[in-house]
Amino acid sequence: MTRDYSLFLPQGTSQAQPAPLSGLAKLGWQPFFAQQTDLETLTATPPVRVIEVHRNGVHVVGDGIDTLIPPGPEATVGDWLLYDGELPSRSEVLERKSLFKRRAAGHDRSIQMIAANVDTAFVVTSCNQDFNVARLERFLALAFEAEVSPVVVLTKADLCDDTDPYVQEASAISDRVPVVLLNARSDEAVQALADWCKPGQTVAFLGTSGVGKSTLVNAIFGSEKVKTGEIREDDSRGRHTTTRRQLHFTPDGIAVLDTPGMRELQLAETGDGIADLFADVVELATQCKFNDCAHETEPGCKVRAAIEAGTLDQARLERWRKLEAEDRHNTASMAERRAYDKSFGKMIKTVTKAHKGRKGRK
Repeated sequence: MTRDYSLFLPQGTSQAQPAPLSGLAKLGWQPFFAQQTDLETLTATPPVRVIEVHRNGVHVVGDGIDTLIPPGPEATVGDWLLYDGELPSRSEVLERKSLFKRRAAGHDRSIQMIAANVDTAFVVTSCNQDFNVARLERFLALAFEAEVSPVVVLTKADLCDDTDPYVQEASAISDRVPVVLLNARSDEAVQALADWCKPGQTVAFLGTSGVGKSTLVNAIFGSEKVKTGEIREDDSRGRHTTTRRQLHFTPDGIAVLDTPGMRELQLAETGDGIADLFADVVELATQCKFNDCAHETEPGCKVRAAIEAGTLDQARLERWRKLEAEDRHNTASMAERRAYDKSFGKMIKTVTKAHKGRKGRK
């Protein structure tokens, strides 16, 4: 059957009521992706979206397509591919609108892709012992670097006697980040997130285990879409109920990404995201008398002046320094790893070529 993919190419604007979403639009297909291709290409290699990544390939869905592509495309959950039916492993990954990534756990010195093409990231934490400003800042810096709009979601409001301190601390992190307070199990939870959960949009829930991410996913679907669990009473920490990243789709076309809890979030190559999050500190630093000011005892330091005046918190400055230092170290490690891999690859090619030459002379 020949499909009419002209519906999925960029269209002119109109003041009329929006038409019902097409099948691909319900999966998150947007003009950003359509403009990277043309009708002939779309017909030959229809677009599909990655909903899961497995060791033996990536699970993709599209218009009449639901299949597993063997290892080949370097893709992550949320990616759009042009599906090659004859050679699936050669399916092309389209340019990403956004990309969440972090330094992989352990000593591998590599970058791990978390998710692609997310429009809104809900950074979820609880009004209890799980709440941690420094951890929130890591997630938010990650979102800013990925060029994704972040929203802080404070859950378990019904179990907290006084939520004001949590709201105030979360709101003080950045004036660019909305803060939503809710009970994830209440009927009002979906309405509280409605401004960002619209058909055709992709939203992701990020945070540690037990904060209510999966509960919020189920609330959006109005059913037990994913498994939920209870938290430990001694430290308010949760157990992993979501074991892998998976993209789910509501009937009206909201793409929802649930992620496993992440306690270790090493930042790398996120310099711009950190600068955006700590824009107030960065702005002060640019006004210091010396370009290499360490913000310690140097004369003319605007950062120290702000701390002494009470307009900048010392703890916030220290958190900025820590993230900046971590990002520089990890980014340098990434560069060293890439340089080593490139050098090692060249050596292998040289040895292989020399070996073939010797065999040819025998």
